Amino acid sequence: MMKITSLLFIILASTQVSAAEYIIKQKNINLKSVSQIAGVTALETHKPGNLVLVDIADAIEASVLSKIYQDPNVEYVVENIQLHTVEAPLDFGSFANLQEQWANQKVNIEKAWQVAGRGSKDVLLAIIDTGVDYRHESLSTNMVPGYDFKGNDNDPMDETGSQNAGHGTHCAGSIGANGLVDGGTVGASPNISIMPLRFLGADGSGDLMAGIKAIDYAIEHKAAIISASWGAKVNRSQAQPLVDAVERADKAGVIFVAAAANNGTNNDTTEFYPANGGFPNMIAVAASDINDAKPSWSNFGKKTVHIASPGLDILSTFPGNKYGKISGTSMATPLVAGIVALIKSQYPNMTGAEIRAILQSTGAKVEIETACNCRIDAAAAVTDLKAEKMFLVPTATALKPQETLQVSVKNGQAPFSFTSSNTNIATISAEGLVSAVAEGTTRISVKDAAGTTVTSLDYVVANASTGGGGGECPLGDPSLCELLCGIMPDLPFCSK
Repeated sequence: MMKITSLLFIILASTQVSAAEYIIKQKNINLKSVSQIAGVTALETHKPGNLVLVDIADAIEASVLSKIYQDPNVEYVVENIQLHTVEAPLDFGSFANLQEQWANQKVNIEKAWQVAGRGSKDVLLAIIDTGVDYRHESLSTNMVPGYDFKGNDNDPMDETGSQNAGHGTHCAGSIGANGLVDGGTVGASPNISIMPLRFLGADGSGDLMAGIKAIDYAIEHKAAIISASWGAKVNRSQAQPLVDAVERADKAGVIFVAAAANNGTNNDTTEFYPANGGFPNMIAVAASDINDAKPSWSNFGKKTVHIASPGLDILSTFPGNKYGKISGTSMATPLVAGIVALIKSQYPNMTGAEIRAILQSTGAKVEIETACNCRIDAAAAVTDLKAEKMFLVPTATALKPQETLQVSVKNGQAPFSFTSSNTNIATISAEGLVSAVAEGTTRISVKDAAGTTVTSLDYVVANASTGGGGGECPLGDPSLCELLCGIMPDLPFCSK
């Protein structure tokens, strides 16, 4: 071991490896072994995720990391990366009316209100973002206390700057602006409870650990929905603590609505987190324009993005009782989150998987590559729910060969009879268990005891092209991972 340590110092003397904060996932958070390693400064712990945030002295970064990886209590180590808002260019305006919100008109929100009301204060939605101007004239009636994980205090006010004109406030308006102000705007659910959780600063960025803490705070405070218009283009191993936090939300029944991002790329092949989390309670959102086309900057993906929503030139609230337009999947996401809140207000026991399925099965067909190739239609969704029309859960999904998936039927009369349109791709048992066979696409049909038949959208079977472990460096610096793999080749990110 002495020879290895000496070799490390020789290598480090000829390389420039920048220091960084790291998040360590421990199997037992109560064991203090990691913080006792020389050169490690423990900054904070986060018990819901068994995480420790540490700082490592610059000159001994690689040697200290090798000692950390040898600790049997360590599950993984990742860099405390920066997460960012995902908005397109800003367009301020002066508006003297309460209409011309083309996005609301496009998704038929007023028709949805006629069927399902305008929301309920019993539904708590957490906006994890740059904060919210909770004093805003169009928002104050729907705000409940939140928290600031950027400043570590009880004041989640949206702090503006050159990189943030009021991102979180704008998202809040799309979700739940009350529509009571002359010259103001109205959100998809103008009568719900909104909890602002700030972890992104005036520059639109915030660190990974703070984002994770915000998610767990929302879970702890019984939020029904999280709206997340931010993320990072990283591989799954580097985003693992964030993925774990989204999974905790999923297990707690919290619906997680996430922006697909604005890189113009396919999330099936270029990962973006948290949108690529892949859990049942998640809804990943692409953007559409007024003509139901995809703006060039919106990400997409048949396997990983679930639905499209208006995201171009979206009029909403800005700090200081102002109103203006922004574009981005950041803006498409809160509109979906607001519609989810509208549905939860009427059907509080519906799961995220069920709500995602009804949104996809009733969505307007568009040429935007998502799991449903559709754009959200609020009125169609709540109308089908009110009529108790039968639908499959999931109604669109992706599986890997040999993977199985249990299908359920909502609003049907048992017993059910299932069929697969292509049994060479996937089969389905009498109990509704799908077994993926080979790459390709199939659809699942179900007939209930009353003779009603419905058919799913595409079930895509494909080998995974994203995610996984081997070869993905979670430390932010591939040269550092390469160095560690030369000494400890059995580390999870080393090529075997």
